[in-house]
Amino acid sequence: MRVLVIEDDAAVADGLIDGLNYANFETLRVATGGAGLAALATFRPDIVLLDLGLPDMDGTDVCRAIRSKEQTPIIVVSARDDEMDRVIALEIGADDYVVKPFGMRELVARIRAVSRRTASPETDAPPATERRFGPLVIDTRAQRVLLADEPVHLTAKEFDLLVYLSDEPGAALRRADILHDVWDTNWYGTTKTLDAHIAAIRKKLGDPRWIQSVRGVGFRFEQPTFAEPNR
Repeated sequence: MRVLVIEDDAAVADGLIDGLNYANFETLRVATGGAGLAALATFRPDIVLLDLGLPDMDGTDVCRAIRSKEQTPIIVVSARDDEMDRVIALEIGADDYVVKPFGMRELVARIRAVSRRTASPETDAPPATERRFGPLVIDTRAQRVLLADEPVHLTAKEFDLLVYLSDEPGAALRRADILHDVWDTNWYGTTKTLDAHIAAIRKKLGDPRWIQSVRGVGFRFEQPTFAEPNR
């Protein structure tokens, strides 16, 4: 798979390219929006990783220009973590949005997920962007969660954590792995950060059974069993 990286920060780009090459992607990095648009015709990427803060033009304008003539999947990789930035990027054609700093394993997983969603979709088959667990809907493309058709307002990191846990419903996931993959590959902070985010998600979902503690291991995401009403 060919990945075009449009990123002006050399330090960020170098680490990104190293990680993508290690994951067996063919990569090309350019530092400006204009160079990125030119590379579409010569490099013919399978996916574009696009920074928003470029020196010659805003990344949103690059996204619009790409989408006006190409269906190449676009993942925005940006330090802008405001909800409105996410909304605008997704509405103008980005397929996903990743906030810096990020874990490399998460980014590779998102690249592969976007590629699966956009590769030769069957006629009349909607993109597989929604995960449904009874009354809970997690929409990875729209970056939103619904519970009984009502929106659940999660922070960006809470959303990433819920998505990660729901990747393997029923599986017990280790604390160290969760911190490594959701926060950063070099996370050295306290695990209380994870506990605080778990507690916040449980409160917002209204039922702690959605995320169960596994003693000595970590946490497990599982759809609660709701009792049938008496008749």
